[in-house]
Amino acid sequence: MSSSESAESTSVHVQHEPEQSRYTAEVDGALAVASYHRQGDAIAFTHTEVPTAIEGRGVASALARRALDDARAAGTKVIPACAFFAHYMDEHREYDDLRAK
Repeated sequence: MSSSESAESTSVHVQHEPEQSRYTAEVDGALAVASYHRQGDAIAFTHTEVPTAIEGRGVASALARRALDDARAAGTKVIPACAFFAHYMDEHREYDDLRAK
């Protein structure tokens, strides 16, 4: 199996690093990051960055999915302040209930 095949066929492992207010995923030695900060009772996702070398593999989506699932589990509303999170939530309406009003 080629390395691109294995990246496509295996799930991306996302880690929550609350002490740094971010979610991360390392793929082929490159680190993707979704940063956030608390804003009142909500969590604002402010920046998502995926290195060019690992773009197009669903890494940003994996970061968003894990972060949003964690927010749901914690009963926390989400402010999609980053363009990627806003787009992801628009495309995945199952997360509409998480949007802060």
